[in-house]
Amino acid sequence: MTDTVWWKRGTVYQVYPRSFQDTNGDGVGDLPGITARLDYLAWLGVDAVWISPVYPSPMADFGYDVADYCGIDPLFGTLADFDALVAEAHRRRLKVILDFVPNHSSIAHPWFAESRSSRASPKRDWYIWRDPAPGGGPPNNWLSNFGGPAWTLDEATGQYYYHAFLAEQPDLNWRNPAVRAAMHDVLRFWLERGVDGFRVDVIWHLMKDAGFRDNPANPDYAPGSPEINRFTQVYSADRPEIFDVIAGMRAVLRQYGERVLIGEIYLPVERLVAYYGPDLTGADLPFNFQLIQTPWRADAVADLVAQYEAALPEGGWPNWVLGNHDQPRIAARVGPAQARIAAMLLLTLRGTPTLYYGDEIGLGHVPIPPDRARDPWEHNEPGHGRDPERTPMQWDDNPQAGFSTAEPWLPLAADWATCNVENQRSDPGSMLTLHRRLLALRRDHAALAVGGYREVPLGIAEVFAYERFADGAVLRVLLNFGAASQDLPLPEGAWTVLLSTRPGRAGEPAGLTLALEPAEGVILRRAG
Repeated sequence: MTDTVWWKRGTVYQVYPRSFQDTNGDGVGDLPGITARLDYLAWLGVDAVWISPVYPSPMADFGYDVADYCGIDPLFGTLADFDALVAEAHRRRLKVILDFVPNHSSIAHPWFAESRSSRASPKRDWYIWRDPAPGGGPPNNWLSNFGGPAWTLDEATGQYYYHAFLAEQPDLNWRNPAVRAAMHDVLRFWLERGVDGFRVDVIWHLMKDAGFRDNPANPDYAPGSPEINRFTQVYSADRPEIFDVIAGMRAVLRQYGERVLIGEIYLPVERLVAYYGPDLTGADLPFNFQLIQTPWRADAVADLVAQYEAALPEGGWPNWVLGNHDQPRIAARVGPAQARIAAMLLLTLRGTPTLYYGDEIGLGHVPIPPDRARDPWEHNEPGHGRDPERTPMQWDDNPQAGFSTAEPWLPLAADWATCNVENQRSDPGSMLTLHRRLLALRRDHAALAVGGYREVPLGIAEVFAYERFADGAVLRVLLNFGAASQDLPLPEGAWTVLLSTRPGRAGEPAGLTLALEPAEGVILRRAG
């Protein structure tokens, strides 16, 4: 496996910095807090830490509104703190992946201040400005992903600027070569500081239709769903010109050796895989969010895996994720028992897995009282906020769960005194122990880390079965999505239980039939 590039054989761990560890007592996590917890990440067995935005920002969207692409917001620390984090991570053989937000800046960025100062500004074309529609009003029907129109009128210059998200997040114009050059310099700034790659925010939004045509109505729009779904975003996102933009980013990274480019892409499988680019010149890993959006049934998940594997371009490396800072947590979606199945699925499918902080201890849905809601999307469209999946990491049973000495910026889960790292660390049956053992198996078995994949059809609707194989070694994964026990046939040979989602079965020999408990997953190894 040492011959395989690190981002193929490794596991990525996402940290939402506001919620990981606070070291200065302001109730908000910071960079020294991440550094202080690197030993935990090394102990857990992950290979890379992906850090959500820490740039200077007015925090209208908690760091996704960037006011300076080459700095650190004082809320999180300093550039020296960042450099120390990278050095300490590398000392532990952990890679560092930085969030990159190139689609939009903050309204407070000096580039935008200059752009809006005059129609004649040299930076006017760095952003997307349009005249009002004939008769007045926004230039077209494009909507903001956070609700409402995606155009805001600048009274001083008489034109509208485009923002795919908040009005405080104006979109940059990636058709302008000067914008591309400036953003490539940003990448180089962080690469020179030692980062090992980037996760590119909303990468499929970077190019817009040159004619600014209206988006067509969505015939499947369901009232009550986010307003953005009223139209199909065929002209405001996912444009064919995007691949040249991504290839340009990729070329910058290739000047620095084994760096990874990950693209955030919420698109169907057939469009998602296009982001590998012609001849794999696109993103190394177009983020595959399909498990978040697929019904939690064995047949649906098996069909998804088959569809994705078949759609991958030759040489394209797969990846999987169960949750992130924008999506309800996996334990909230499927419940604690099936969350264990989900962990085994994530860490045994072919490709690079990304693990979201807190999922390894089974953090679930955390209700947020209306007066504690922080997410701007929740304020714009109640019921769609992302605060519940951004609550603080729960480390121990000390006050504030060991996250801070002050009241955290978001509430803790009600069960924080028991659902925490320290409590689960020594429990052989805990969710944390299961994750650590799964990660250890990935390191120890090439079949799991870099091996092949084949589905094993059993004809049992509630069970998803597949094999991973490499160099003659075969591991079989059996996942019971159902609420009933299953007796599963095994081919002849000596099979041994490597790991079960239920404690106590490791090392157990399996005969011609394996009894699988409800909501149990098992990894078997065939001798020879």
